[in-house]
Parts: sequence; structure tokens; C-alpha cells
Amino acid sequence: MGKYCRLIVGLFLLLPALLSAANSSFESSSKQIALLELYTSEGCSSCPPADRWLSSLREKNGLWRDFIPIALHVDYWDYIGWKDRFASPEYSARQRQYAREQSLKTVYTPGFVYNGREWRHWFSKRFPSPKGKTPGVLKIQMNEEYASVQFIPTHFTREKLKVNLALLGFGLETDIKAGENSGKKLPHNFVVLALDHTDLESGNEFYRARLPIPGSSIKSKRYGIVAWINSAKNQTPIQAVGGWLP
Repeated sequence: MGKYCRLIVGLFLLLPALLSAANSSFESSSKQIALLELYTSEGCSSCPPADRWLSSLREKNGLWRDFIPIALHVDYWDYIGWKDRFASPEYSARQRQYAREQSLKTVYTPGFVYNGREWRHWFSKRFPSPKGKTPGVLKIQMNEEYASVQFIPTHFTREKLKVNLALLGFGLETDIKAGENSGKKLPHNFVVLALDHTDLESGNEFYRARLPIPGSSIKSKRYGIVAWINSAKNQTPIQAVGGWLP
């Protein structure tokens, strides 16, 4: 692979809110920013406490700088009475892939993955400490209709990488009408509303892809954007970067 890799993602059909984010930019240091993934579902009665805990991280020191939480809603509980509007079979497949890679013992909700490894201590409010890795600098630059993602590794590598870019929604609420959480109003933050990823082939530096458009029924009070990279061989995040969209 060349000295850096760049992903240009077409966003002009995404959301007017994203168009207002022109000239926004986010940049990590060379120190690794942790990606904390929550696999959750509105159809799961044990998920709301985990969702609330994840939402509390909006006020935690180090957000975006040291760690980035994301909530991926799975679809495998939809059959028990409530269809989760945020759920995607792609997110379910991502969790199952972690299990195949032996990062998870089994597939379940609520399930946390911290930098590619199963993490079960959220209920004790113990947050994982940084490992001190310095993989390199990851940048997002938004200009009018596009977002570019650039990775500058600390050490030269020919390893094939994958770039992931996600739109996050905040201040979302759902009135649950059926299923295990029937009658509850569930608040959500850090919800992945759209996700795009591109394989980076050795020797290339320029990539173009379209970020999926969230459903028209999803109206978020605030948005964020996050990018992370991982090896093409497994899903373990190497570096992440993100921030609030204006």
C-alpha cells in the first residue's frame, strides 16, 4: 500500500444536515482511539440499561479523543414481536463475524466489543484503559458534498486495509408497541444510521463510494460521523476518528 490511503465518499444525497457540515474536519493523534461497539435491539428486554449506559458516554471526558462509542442494532430479535427500525442484517452479520474470528464466545445482546474484543464490564462502570498503541493518524475532511478519509500510518505497511464510515444519530426515541419492551419509550444515542466500507487494495490511494441513506422516518436531533480502519483479514479496529456534525 502507498504512504496513505484515502476514501472519498459521496454524501450529496444523504441528509441536508450533512451538507451543512461543509469544511468540518476531524483528526486523531497517532495514539489509538478506541472503538466501542454495542450490539443491541429494541426487541431485547435486557438492552435498555446498556443503551442508557452508552448514552451516558456523551458526557464522559475523552469522548472522540480517546474513545468512540457506536450502537449497532441487530435484526435477529425482530421476529419476537417488534421490528427495530434501526436494525440491519449487516450489523447482525458483523457481530457474527466477530464470533467467527473468536473475538466473541457467542452472539447475544446487549453485547459490547471494545477494539475488536468482547467486553462485559459496562455494568460495573469500569471503562477499559488505553493500551498505548500508536498506529497512525486518521483524518476526516468534509467539503461541500463529499467526505474524505485519510490514514497516515506510523509505520509503512503493505497490509490490505478496509475503511469504514458511519453516520451516527443522537436524541432518538421510539415508542415500543409490542414485544418484550412493549409500552416503553426507549431513548437512543450513538446509533449507526448508515454505514459504508471499502477495501483498500495495495498500491492504490484513491477510493470512491456512496454512504447509504438513512430511512426517511428517522429524524435525529443531532448527528455525528466516525471512521475507522481495520485489516482486510479481520474486523479488529486499528484506528478511529470522529466528532459532532454542526
